[in-house]
Amino acid sequence: MDLQSPPATPATPHNPRLDKLQPYPFERLRALARDIKPNPAYKAISLGIGEPKHAAPQLIEDALCANLKSLSAYPATAGDPALREAICGWLQRRYGLQLDAATQVLPVNGSREALFALAQTVIDPSRPGATVVSPNPFYQIYEGAALLAGAEIVFVNSDPARNFAADWRQIDEATWARTQLVYVCSPGNPTGAVMPLAEWQALFELSDRYGFVIASDECYSEIYFRDEPPLSGLEAAAKLGRSDFRRLIAFTSLSKRSNVPGLRSGFVAGDAALIKRFLLYRTYHGSAMSPLVQAASIAAWNDETHVQANREQYRAKFAHVTPMLAEVLDVALPDASFYLWAGVPADVCGGDDVRFALELLAQFNVAVLPGSLLARQAHGLNPGAGRVRLALVAEVAECVEAAERIQAFVRAQRGQR
Repeated sequence: MDLQSPPATPATPHNPRLDKLQPYPFERLRALARDIKPNPAYKAISLGIGEPKHAAPQLIEDALCANLKSLSAYPATAGDPALREAICGWLQRRYGLQLDAATQVLPVNGSREALFALAQTVIDPSRPGATVVSPNPFYQIYEGAALLAGAEIVFVNSDPARNFAADWRQIDEATWARTQLVYVCSPGNPTGAVMPLAEWQALFELSDRYGFVIASDECYSEIYFRDEPPLSGLEAAAKLGRSDFRRLIAFTSLSKRSNVPGLRSGFVAGDAALIKRFLLYRTYHGSAMSPLVQAASIAAWNDETHVQANREQYRAKFAHVTPMLAEVLDVALPDASFYLWAGVPADVCGGDDVRFALELLAQFNVAVLPGSLLARQAHGLNPGAGRVRLALVAEVAECVEAAERIQAFVRAQRGQR
């Protein structure tokens, strides 16, 4: 009797592009801090994760409760016409724009999933050298979206000498020629920088020359600190006579504007041809917004009172905390967003952002995010190195207490009292 070896178990199929993904910055920080035991004399304060902590507006909660019966119906991927009209109304009031509710706007389940999904719609991986251009530092979804769409990613470093604006001149002509998608984040995460009209014009001219799509991430647009609100990519296009918004899609969310990150509601708007393809993709992807969320979103987009109150809370926090931290760190009030992008002085932890974050956590139980984890090595450097991101999302008193502990930490590092 011949004894045959059992057949080898075949390998489980998987998408090899998943192997290219890097751990999220928070996972990397947790791994680095796994052996740290924070000083128990202090209660924990986290300035690490950009999760809004203000109470959700009552009008949104009321709309959710009033529309519970809508759960018995399947939603359309394109969204209810009333929601698309509410979005267009907000775009008109906020930016003076006239968009077609039927063809130029589409509700999405938060800007995060839409930023990822657009790359899957736009990228043609069969074209040699398919490339996505991203700011650096950046929101990690951009990188994952590019890699999983089969593209390579090229980074544009922020320039501290230019208010942390992305330096598009770092990209050479050969790279632009194979670029299919460019991510813009304005106001920026983590820097808070807002892209001015002249830079939009330069980017539009590059898009016209090379044919790439621009994805404008604007989820922090309603948290700002100066009289003039941040410029939208759509607004910039209209000012420059590009009323068809060709090759431009803007992404906006209620998470920060209305303090409802758990609602998972936002929209995309812009080029009607791109919106049509994006809707087709999303129909198969199965990402229709719940009728319940749509009703709450209509209430949110139609009201500005709660947005103004939310913005004032952030302004109060930044007014208290920024001058306190400026005494010990290289930091200034940003254009917008709810982050401080602070430089670590060379005489504090050797200017090392990771060491600063770990020792601050150990000694004073304050969590911040090292800037180098939010960026990649590009053009000879990591533009996040030597900086930390502080998310001022907690209440004023807690943010002030965190700032006092950071002051004490830095002064102790310097041997000061």
